[in-house]
Amino acid sequence: MRSDRAGLEDKETIAYIRQMLGELHQVARQEGADMLCYLIEMAYVEAGDVHAGRRPRSVAHGERDKTSGMTM
Repeated sequence: MRSDRAGLEDKETIAYIRQMLGELHQVARQEGADMLCYLIEMAYVEAGDVHAGRRPRSVAHGERDKTSGMTM
């Protein structure tokens, strides 16, 4: 079972990810990258929902396709 501190660290990490997505959105918008803006917006909304507890951090195994695991 996860400790309360681990849960707080998770929320801080999600908040950080959301902040970085906001900055990436600004860069993509300045570059006129409409599709990237859209995808970043979707990730930003998802991070906000996870941070607020409206959505789980992960879905049950098998309900969603896994990431491709590509190197970034």
